[in-house]
Amino acid sequence: MSDEKNTKAADNEAAAEEEKDISATPITEEEDAILTDKEEKEEFSSNFSMDSGSEELPEEIKQKLEKNKQARAKKKLIKKRRKKSTVDSVKVGRAYINATYNNTMVSLTDANGNVISWASAGVAGFKGAKKATPYAASIITKIACQKAKEEYGLEEVSVFVSGVGTGRESAIRALNANGLNVTAIKDTTPVPHNGCRPPKRRRV
Repeated sequence: MSDEKNTKAADNEAAAEEEKDISATPITEEEDAILTDKEEKEEFSSNFSMDSGSEELPEEIKQKLEKNKQARAKKKLIKKRRKKSTVDSVKVGRAYINATYNNTMVSLTDANGNVISWASAGVAGFKGAKKATPYAASIITKIACQKAKEEYGLEEVSVFVSGVGTGRESAIRALNANGLNVTAIKDTTPVPHNGCRPPKRRRV
């Protein structure tokens, strides 16, 4: 027992002497720099872990969203500019009127047949049997004419009418009433020339 106590006491004395030696030895500049770097890294990591979840991420997301919005706005402006630059004034064009029993459609084109503006009774808000009325035909013609005159400066029109609906005459009159000069009117309603065989007579 006495030997074990002596060995423990000797070990404690040796550890105390080592601590004295370590505290007495001066710290070199390199060791000091390493210690300061470690402390700074620990502080930075602790600060980053505390702040990153609450403040930094939402700000970055907001910045990204703002950048995306700006990019979209620029794209829209570029598209609008391109459209305006490619648009040429069309002073002489054509008007195609399709008047059926259920609907009336008006489309205004340039001389080559490229559509400038169009309108139908459904677009104007008419429903059911009102779509085929002369009143609906006059209103949709007015809508198409206004768009063509504002964007392309349309002045003269040659009219091509197809169909046997009730809105065909009122559509032609509305073209003239809305400031377009009607130079020619042609009826392009398809008419059979004994092409298809008629159905059998009904037996009663």
